[in-house]
Amino acid sequence: MKVLLIGSGGREHALAWKLAQSPLMTEFYAAPGNPGIAEHATLVPVDVDDHAAVIAFCKEKAIDFIVVGPEAPLVAGIADQLRAAGFAVFGPSAAAAQLEGSKGFTKDICARYDIPTGAYQRFNNAPKAKAYIREQGAPIVVKADGLAAGKGVTVAMTVDEALAAVDDCFEGAFGAAGAEVVVEAYLDGEEASFFCLSDGKHALALATAQDHKRVGEGDTGPNTGGMGAYSPAPVMTAEMVERTMKEIIEPTMRGMAESGYPFSGVFFAGLMITKKGPELIEYNVRFGDPECQVLMMRLKSDLLPILYATATGTLDKVTAEWSDDPALTVVMASKGYPGSYDKNTPIKSIPEAGEGAKVFHAGTALKDGALVATGGRVLNVTASGKTVGEAQTRAYALLDKVEWDNGFCRRDIGWQAIKREKA
Repeated sequence: MKVLLIGSGGREHALAWKLAQSPLMTEFYAAPGNPGIAEHATLVPVDVDDHAAVIAFCKEKAIDFIVVGPEAPLVAGIADQLRAAGFAVFGPSAAAAQLEGSKGFTKDICARYDIPTGAYQRFNNAPKAKAYIREQGAPIVVKADGLAAGKGVTVAMTVDEALAAVDDCFEGAFGAAGAEVVVEAYLDGEEASFFCLSDGKHALALATAQDHKRVGEGDTGPNTGGMGAYSPAPVMTAEMVERTMKEIIEPTMRGMAESGYPFSGVFFAGLMITKKGPELIEYNVRFGDPECQVLMMRLKSDLLPILYATATGTLDKVTAEWSDDPALTVVMASKGYPGSYDKNTPIKSIPEAGEGAKVFHAGTALKDGALVATGGRVLNVTASGKTVGEAQTRAYALLDKVEWDNGFCRRDIGWQAIKREKA
């Protein structure tokens, strides 16, 4: 099978690493890719925002299957145009990608199909949003409606913090994403990520993970795109997975089809496990980053036929087998992230990883033959182990061999699970 992978981040490197192991793969391309992805696929300089150029490339190479990694091309409708040109594509239509592209859209779907989530209101101006916040009090959550690279959410512990978050949105801190805001109830509990494939009619539960959103140790400081993750999430017991499928995933899949937006791709449900059970915080319509890295480390099955079945409506014909061993990934980020940071800082060396370990590239490039850091989140140092504690020890041992002066990381990834293991 000739495959094109679209994207250039750590998630795409993890997908490329896993896809490349498939015996079904005959030719593998990635656009635009990164130096890590180049170990597994031929990088092609196609502008993924230019859908006509992507289609022309796929026709020229007789591509059989396209896997779209990031959310922005999906929201922009790349899957629709590729499908219209006759290609099999993993990833939802632009209409279905609204589940991530508009937080208000998702909240409305939840309200319509009785999916458990925090009470909310949508606002297109600051005075009304602020009046609602004052009425509700804190803690409260303020979200930019559109795509804001994981940074448009403020969990405000005071009313003043919530009011400032509203000003940020309407004063352009998140660009067009902040033209509307969703203000919702604060959910108290433990967060978890749940991944499930859907071909529009069938669902295949994948695995669970737990992300560490805040930049500082002990879950302090501003939110980021994610500073590390581990899988599975102990809070997601078999009972909780079953309830999530029944109360959240299945009604969403049914509701999207009934609403005229059948969903094909991956549901990435951000959950809060409250005293009442699982409640939806938000949906993403692509694999998480850095959750994808730990999922791929644990997946024993061939990924390619599973994604292809999702794209072709035959998801009921495949299964996914998982290793019981937990996996953990630590993000190495540029100093200053999630604020401003220096770009093009040299990465002198990345260690060779042994069995059950891998350093995934997230924000790297080659400049004059030398590897440099180009992004905020740059490397994902990933390892598995018999316990989360062992996976953590292995990941940090590998991370400490990376030679990159401008990098930093949290040293406590997996702390909640390790605390449980020691209890």
